[in-house]
Amino acid sequence: MATAAARRYARAAFELASEQKRVEEWRARLATIRELLSDPSIAVVLENPTLASSERMKIVAGAGALDTEAGNLVGLLIESGRVREAAGIADEFERLADEAAGKIHALVTSAVELSAEERRDVGERLSKQLGADVTVQSVVDPRIIGGLKVQYGDHLVDVSIANRLQQLRRRLADAS
Repeated sequence: MATAAARRYARAAFELASEQKRVEEWRARLATIRELLSDPSIAVVLENPTLASSERMKIVAGAGALDTEAGNLVGLLIESGRVREAAGIADEFERLADEAAGKIHALVTSAVELSAEERRDVGERLSKQLGADVTVQSVVDPRIIGGLKVQYGDHLVDVSIANRLQQLRRRLADAS
């Protein structure tokens, strides 16, 4: 999940990209920034406060993978000490772009692996319920025992057996 700072940077980039009708260009730009700054050896150097910001920017410019606008964003990240926010910014930008296009990504957690048909069925039900195109990613967590947990955006729907057992424990404890 993106930090508050990453969300602010992503929102600013998305608003700029939307105004200029260049969302796909910015999506690619942020993917390049993510790739560049996720390299631990580069991140350590770019976060080194003993090097002047201008020296750190020369290192980034030497990579040659960034255009002017991407370089400006990386410069802001270096100056503000937020180099490690690049992945969160890119993720949040993707989420904003998908949301604007009417697409939602849902993470579905189940106790056992869902079949392709079950994932498709969950996706179709969510699409119908939310009125948007929903892409489902599934993960397995045996601790939920059964049922599902569905997370999309800031929403969590937990209809797992583990959650129901926890609710039952609370009721029993309150009744004592």
